[in-house]
Amino acid sequence: MNSGHANRGRGALIATAVATGLLLTLAGCGSGDGSDAESGKASSPSTTQSKSSQPKNEPSQTAQQEVLAETKDGDITVQITSAKRDPGGFVTVSGQVRNGGSGSWMAANWQSDERELEGNGGSLSGASLVDDEGKKRYLILRDTTGRCLCTKFERLRGGDSASWFAQFPSPPEGTTKVDFQVGSMPPAAIEISEGE
Repeated sequence: MNSGHANRGRGALIATAVATGLLLTLAGCGSGDGSDAESGKASSPSTTQSKSSQPKNEPSQTAQQEVLAETKDGDITVQITSAKRDPGGFVTVSGQVRNGGSGSWMAANWQSDERELEGNGGSLSGASLVDDEGKKRYLILRDTTGRCLCTKFERLRGGDSASWFAQFPSPPEGTTKVDFQVGSMPPAAIEISEGE
């Protein structure tokens, strides 16, 4: 009987010790100078505030890009926003095309006359870079199946615009000024920059 009483006493002592430990742990979390809890609370509103302080109608990065050149033929306007020489031996030219008219546009006269590229209708497959000084024309690159390394456009309705890109063999490193030509658009003089 004495040992049963002792076991119950030990059990009560263990339960009291566990309860005291839990209370001290909870008290430790809520005590102190409050700087941890307050700084946690303070960082939440400031994070929310920094998100809400950003303008809602901030223009996208594409809209903020500098326009290197612009050319126009009728209702169609082509803007060139980038012309970068890549280490792989090619130049990537990109920008926006806008249909300022009321009808649809399909880029039909922008395709190449080359037999190898005849399956690239509605694309920039007929685009080229012209180096007047070096007296060279650089035609669009293509993959092994005859697809141009360029944008193929869907029907562009009046008032709509679309992003585009086209890749060409790289002119020699000393050549930075070239003309971009496509379809019946007047040539657009651009400067090639070095890629990253």
